[in-house]
Amino acid sequence: MAVEVSILVEGGKAAAGATLGSALGPLGVNVGQVVQKINEETKQFLGMRVPVIIRVDPNTKAFTLAVGRPPVAALLLKEAKKEKGAGKPKTEVVGDVPLEAIRRIAEAKGEDLYGRTIEERVNQVLGTCVSLGLSVGGEDPRSVLKARISARGAR
Repeated sequence: MAVEVSILVEGGKAAAGATLGSALGPLGVNVGQVVQKINEETKQFLGMRVPVIIRVDPNTKAFTLAVGRPPVAALLLKEAKKEKGAGKPKTEVVGDVPLEAIRRIAEAKGEDLYGRTIEERVNQVLGTCVSLGLSVGGEDPRSVLKARISARGAR
């Protein structure tokens, strides 16, 4: 039966430090190989924290990785080229994200989001923009969300 180790690493920058070493060392896995594989598979998420599940077969010492997707907030901040969101998101705007990027993020996250349709998922990402203090195409994300809901209700 495989043993699972779940960690959160910075994309492309995993290290064989205390976290991985203490978790994988007792399982007899080559930690260096695991770190190399993690960095290889997460390099496209450079600068973002990414969830990774390492499954180890204790008998053969073989391992597999399941790399998750970064949180919506991290993807939005990367798109806006910002390090962090606003301290007071209801009154402060720290950046802007185009609506096309919102849709792209919603599609990339897919089943990780709660919405059943792409439109519902886009609305969820817009809600995250509100929480981060990001505008959408120069507009308040709440206005964009209301307009989208009104347009859908008018159909």
